[in-house]
Amino acid sequence: MQAAYGQQLDAAIGFGTLSASSSSTLTSDHTPQSIGGGVFPTISGDVLLKHNLGVQGEVTWRVGKKNFLGDPALPFRPILYDFNGIYAPRFGRAGAELMAGIGAESLRFYGTLNCGFAGCTNYTSSSHFMGHFGAGLRLYATSHVFIRPEVHVYLIHNNVELSSGRAIRYGGSIGYTFGFNQ
Repeated sequence: MQAAYGQQLDAAIGFGTLSASSSSTLTSDHTPQSIGGGVFPTISGDVLLKHNLGVQGEVTWRVGKKNFLGDPALPFRPILYDFNGIYAPRFGRAGAELMAGIGAESLRFYGTLNCGFAGCTNYTSSSHFMGHFGAGLRLYATSHVFIRPEVHVYLIHNNVELSSGRAIRYGGSIGYTFGFNQ
């Protein structure tokens, strides 16, 4: 598959962890539950259209469920997804990624059967708007295959179920570049 001059498509899969501040007490706007900890797989992709600028999207989720406030009867799983503008210049066998955008955090609380028009689920969701900033360093093993250490900051609006409206994800991905943005 050959991309048009100046266009590039990238896809990656990776793993990381999420950290966020925690609190030991209940406040008027947050619970003492932290979103942090655990393994978070990530799927991402981007399209660079012109001058190393493009659009990017990704989704990450916690592999295992976490007990809400230590209660095993109320497990939950965070899922975060975002859509970004991206600047991704390449310098030979290395490249940078800088991105910013918007998305949402979906907290899925399991153990409750919910039925509606589209069918039944065994969870309820609480979703929150979020801002996203990210950076990565692409290190190309070949002209198309790269590994990418990365860091992402999530600013989650009205995140009352958890102890903080900020979370940081650290991780790494392996990806493939279709075409080459010269």
